[in-house]
Amino acid sequence: MPLIDPVAQPTKRRKKKSIVWEHFTIETVGPGCRRACCKQCKQSFAYSTGSKVAGTSHLKRHIAKGTCPVVLRNQEKNQLVPFSAPSKMGTISNTPKRRYRTASVPYVTFDADQCRHEIAKMIIMHDYPLHIVEHPGFVSFVQNLQPRFDMVSFNTVQGDCVATYLREKQSIQKVIMGVPGRICLTLDMWSSCRTTGYVFVTGQFFDNDWKMHHKLLNVIMEPYPDSDTAFSHSVAACLSDWSMDGKLFSVTINQPLSERAIDNLRALLSVKNPLMLSGQLLLENCLARSLSSIVRDALYTAKGIVDKVRDSVKYVKTSESLEEKFLDLKQKLQVPSSKNLVLDDQTKWNTTYEMLLAASELREIFSCLDTSDPDYKDAPTMEDWKQIETFCTYLKPLFDIANLLTTTTTLTTNTFFHEAWKIQLELARATTSEDPFISSLTKSMLDNFDKYWKSCCFILAIAVVMDPRFKMKLVEFSFSKIYGDEADSYVKVVNEGIHELFQEYVALPLPLTPAYAEESANGTTVKLEEAQDAVVSNNGLAGLADFDMYMIETNSQQSKSELDQYLEESLLPRVHIFDVMGWWKLNRTKYPTLSKMARDILSIPVCTVPGSSVFDMEPREMDSYRCSLRPETVEALICAKNWLQPEKVEAPVPAVKMEVPI
Repeated sequence: MPLIDPVAQPTKRRKKKSIVWEHFTIETVGPGCRRACCKQCKQSFAYSTGSKVAGTSHLKRHIAKGTCPVVLRNQEKNQLVPFSAPSKMGTISNTPKRRYRTASVPYVTFDADQCRHEIAKMIIMHDYPLHIVEHPGFVSFVQNLQPRFDMVSFNTVQGDCVATYLREKQSIQKVIMGVPGRICLTLDMWSSCRTTGYVFVTGQFFDNDWKMHHKLLNVIMEPYPDSDTAFSHSVAACLSDWSMDGKLFSVTINQPLSERAIDNLRALLSVKNPLMLSGQLLLENCLARSLSSIVRDALYTAKGIVDKVRDSVKYVKTSESLEEKFLDLKQKLQVPSSKNLVLDDQTKWNTTYEMLLAASELREIFSCLDTSDPDYKDAPTMEDWKQIETFCTYLKPLFDIANLLTTTTTLTTNTFFHEAWKIQLELARATTSEDPFISSLTKSMLDNFDKYWKSCCFILAIAVVMDPRFKMKLVEFSFSKIYGDEADSYVKVVNEGIHELFQEYVALPLPLTPAYAEESANGTTVKLEEAQDAVVSNNGLAGLADFDMYMIETNSQQSKSELDQYLEESLLPRVHIFDVMGWWKLNRTKYPTLSKMARDILSIPVCTVPGSSVFDMEPREMDSYRCSLRPETVEALICAKNWLQPEKVEAPVPAVKMEVPI
């Protein structure tokens, strides 16, 4: 019988299943003596001597409790994924559990501070109430997940959320300080059940790479939201908080204000932004809110037929058997429409428009349903369907322009001039219709849209002038269609305004004025005064130095301004997709001053609400829970959520082809 080597004997044992052997190797150091060696730090630990086995508890502690120096160093470098040790390492369970082999994930130390930070981020990003940390279910969940974590209180997690907000704010402040041009603000007032208001102040601007940014800057509680000073106070508070004096360019608000409130805002703009047309860069109406107001009035005008269609759709959609019958009829009648019936959400007007549009295309089926189903009553008549079709015709341009506001593509201000002037013109024409339904419907729509057009057409017009495909030509053309014989006076206002604004940019101090002329696209600059000295020194032959200075002065006096030169050049072809900001970026050497003015003008926002709220029928309201929190905490939670979300920054490219109807 052969002798059995005592050292080799353990190799015949069953394969080890403990997770620690993913981090240790067994080394034989002498006859009958083996030690466990850490793969990371190479330290060795007792494992077996003869028939005595030391076990694995001390090996688990080495990894799980972070005593391994290599694991600690890697953790500091953020090279490891946070991983909590299984509860079996800290507690002993009487119930045997099946042991699974897992992927080779290193153990790291438990970090209570990091857990608190993650809880704060969770609350911020998902709008959870701060009191969640005191909810029994959540406390039990965390204790089972990590027994070593001491659950935090309401006050502690509130402080953690504010701390997260302050850390993120430092990063935003650096971005704001580096903005090369000016910043445009939007003000969106939210109501509340406590009669206080909350003004959401958002900044929009271009960075050094000519990419647009959109950042929520403040959420300011206003005790008296209906006062004439509420909006001007919010603007002043934002400018002070972010040290933006001298950087403000325009303000867009979400609702019509009293004359006194408008005067207060214009006065503030004049003080904080003294050179920018004395406060004229104020959009008194948010485009999305204006469209919602127009549609609300239109739906009220057509309430009778809209309710008829809604009841018909409801009749079909609330019965599975009727819906199947409706689809069978559609197939038998071979109705070409690809639309499906959807019952609208009356808090969002786009769903009502889409419901009416689909029902109108499927009217033939409703007519057959009327004859075959005796329970289907009060069906729309042919005249009703005709009016619904007309109604959808006049809602479509409003829907199209509102839909642009929901796109993820960054749209510059010039885009909306094309849509707005066509709506203004078509509604004006429709009010003269001999059809009483059309004239009545469009009259109320025009009255509302006219308020928006009068308050915003100047800014929209100067924005489209900055589009090299249209310049002043489209302003002249569109105004002639809208104003007829009075068009010249309106065109003159735009022309004089944009020239006045350009002169103010010329007068701006460094670094906003082109006191330095760009020599090449790589940013190399040469001072104009130095260039003049170079001309004199290089060409100043005997008796000709004064002549050189004379030539410089006369050429300077006779040369046209950048703005006039730009306006007199031929229009660019109207292409399907055109990056207007990319064009100005490429031509910033040719137009050093005008390009900066264009960058600021094209960044003026026409909407104060996010894309998800564009079709809302009512203004937003702060929920009762947040109203119960301190205003500083509300601001921290809402702003931090905006900042923690990844920002999609891209070059602005219009999403639609802009044709000029003749």
